[in-house]
Amino acid sequence: MVKRALISVSDKCGIVDFAKKLQEMGVEILSTGGTAKTLMESGISVISVSDVTGFPECLDGRVKTLHPAIHGGLLAIRENEEHMAQLKNLGIQPIDLVVINLYPFKETIKKENVILEDAIENIDIGGPTMLRAAAKNYQDVAVVIDPADYDRVIEELEQSGALSRDTKYRLALKVFEHTAHYDALIAQYLREQIQGEFPEVLTLTYEKVQDLRYGENPHQQAVFYKESGKNPGSLVNAEQLHGKELSFNNINDANGALELLKEYSEPAVVAVKHTNACGVGSGYDLFDAYHKAYSCDPTSIYGGIVAANQKVDRRTAEEMNKIFLEIIIAPDFEADALEILKGKKNIRLMKLPEIQSKQPENALDLKKINGGLLIQNVDGQLHKEEELKVVTQRIPTKKEMEDMLFAWKVVKHIKSNGIVLAKDLQSLGIGPGQVNRIWAVENAIRQANLPIKGSVLASDAFFPFADCVEAAAKAGITAIIQPGGSQNDEASIEMANQYGIAMIFTGMRHFKH
Repeated sequence: MVKRALISVSDKCGIVDFAKKLQEMGVEILSTGGTAKTLMESGISVISVSDVTGFPECLDGRVKTLHPAIHGGLLAIRENEEHMAQLKNLGIQPIDLVVINLYPFKETIKKENVILEDAIENIDIGGPTMLRAAAKNYQDVAVVIDPADYDRVIEELEQSGALSRDTKYRLALKVFEHTAHYDALIAQYLREQIQGEFPEVLTLTYEKVQDLRYGENPHQQAVFYKESGKNPGSLVNAEQLHGKELSFNNINDANGALELLKEYSEPAVVAVKHTNACGVGSGYDLFDAYHKAYSCDPTSIYGGIVAANQKVDRRTAEEMNKIFLEIIIAPDFEADALEILKGKKNIRLMKLPEIQSKQPENALDLKKINGGLLIQNVDGQLHKEEELKVVTQRIPTKKEMEDMLFAWKVVKHIKSNGIVLAKDLQSLGIGPGQVNRIWAVENAIRQANLPIKGSVLASDAFFPFADCVEAAAKAGITAIIQPGGSQNDEASIEMANQYGIAMIFTGMRHFKH
């Protein structure tokens, strides 16, 4: 039976109605500070926690509930006769229901220009302590942290006069999940202030976005979580304007398209299939960029995902509408473009205004392995200008250099071993995910849909042998950009000189496994 409840909430949504229904059931209500004021102004009888403890709130409200008169009432096991005798001797009454939500730490640190002192002041102490105490004693004390549970609690109390052990267990579990999340956010924020080394003990926290129909395959269960924080430019912030829910593979592929798209400031379009780009184009406007991306591989783009860094106009929408696309992501859509694209029932249209916002370089890249986790900083760099080095007799032309840098952006996001052929700011052939580099070169050449004579080649890592350069030369490729660093670099350089190919070393590798 719930005879006594303690209510202290920062989020007051729904709390007045909830407290009124408790009072109608004869429940005595204890409260603190702003919550007590809100309840009393609504005509609800409230006993101040200060009257229970015999001490006023002090230290600007930092100390209110940290007292045996509160925690004794929460932690006493009702079936333990010794516990109950001690409560009686100490004049402490049991508390049967705790309704608390915490200081808004997450909301505080998401504000622009928040300072450390403000963040610290919004770290709740008494709230988590009471929540954990009540949850530990869940068999006797019900604890509610989420306003979404108010109706469920009231309904069960009205029907049976008490809360079941199963309900109290689930509410307690929710508390421990929430306080773990809360503490992880605090630790994460404090570590970000010093940008130190990776911690000895790592606790990561994510918030559920949605359940997914299934994972990579129909027999796998799946769910989508997001990082706590602002996450500008992330798919988690995209507004879906049309189409059914995104699937696991949709989300994974779309993320790959977005990360590649962020490399370009000029109008650009990226088409992705199974996390690899199947076409990338940059042009004087979005229509030109889309035409280039499409022309690279008209077969693979079918059923793929397209990301654009400019508002989609009517002309481009008409072209996109000629084939089946799973998803189109853009910063915005013109009204008539949106109307055209909505004509297809199954296409997903995603609006992401901050589409070009990049992750900070100290953001984490996580790879789950069986029984462990690999963590690294994201690959946030492209190349260092001072490390670009011409290593051949022939110097690349301005146009070749422009195309090589375009291709270098693409190959950075291609699965290793990865090769990209490009010309006129357009990908021509892409050879991703091969177990040796010559196969990647041969695949890129063989799969090219457009003539590759006079194109350039980008390789995500060095050439172990000169055969890659020879194959490129025989295909008519005139310039190569690669990291360098192989023991056989000289052999590749000699082969390039033999065929009159210009070659650039970047000094930076971009493996993507």
